[in-house]
Amino acid sequence: MMRISPVGAETLLSVLDAGSMEAAARDLHISPSAVSQRLRALEEEVGRVLLVRSKPLQPTPAAAPLVRYARQLRLLEQGVARELGDDPARLRIPLAVNADSLATWFLAPLARLAERRRAVFDLHRDDQDFTARLLEEGTVMAAVTSRAEPIAGCRVRALGVLRYEAVATPRFVATHFPDGVTADALAHAPVIDFDARDDLQTRWLLASGADPAAPPRHRIPASHDFASATLRGMGWSLLPTLQTAGLAEGALLPLGGSAIDVPLFWQQWSLRSALLDAVADEVVAEARRVLIAP
Repeated sequence: MMRISPVGAETLLSVLDAGSMEAAARDLHISPSAVSQRLRALEEEVGRVLLVRSKPLQPTPAAAPLVRYARQLRLLEQGVARELGDDPARLRIPLAVNADSLATWFLAPLARLAERRRAVFDLHRDDQDFTARLLEEGTVMAAVTSRAEPIAGCRVRALGVLRYEAVATPRFVATHFPDGVTADALAHAPVIDFDARDDLQTRWLLASGADPAAPPRHRIPASHDFASATLRGMGWSLLPTLQTAGLAEGALLPLGGSAIDVPLFWQQWSLRSALLDAVADEVVAEARRVLIAP
């Protein structure tokens, strides 16, 4: 049976987290040549190439199970240290979250946890349809995702529904929809997308009987700036009702049509960890307080 060196796996993880062998060497208090030797030994053990020597270094698909293994070892070591009465070092908890959750509700539970638990958070932002990939790769320990089916080796809990509504400024509505929000008007009114993978506006256009290929489209890949662009009248967009609820009355007008509901789930490794379970409990409780019940 193949035996995996914990030291080698930890070195691989340190290199990927730090972004270079030199930075990992500083974190591990060894020389860069020692880092390189450990990685070569690990690659020989598993018979796979684990790193693409680019800038920054990139893992190959074969690295994913080793990265998960190293992160799980860190969790287990912290739990053992706590049980032995030792004060464990602050553990780095990488989490994946979609941009709109990050902009609206996700930071509140993490802030509460940071006050009472020895942990620091490393957030990876991606679309909710793609955060599960980061969990599968071992890049993160848990993720807010739209995927309801448990990823292999993970547990899943329902969070709730993030509701989106099509909105625009009163001036934009007066300019582009003087006779109402019709399919013809939608073909000419500028629309704002988050990025190339954002299909919310496309889904709403299709549901409204409009051609999604017709309107001019802006792309603004940051939640705050995306909302700001909408408020500045650059175009119409779908925004979370959590985000629009705090705006001054009349700042944005609903365009009508059906709201789009995005169910969200929390997936985390099945490995039992008091710290990771505390993160999950806090995140799930906050989500169920502010999101729409599924």
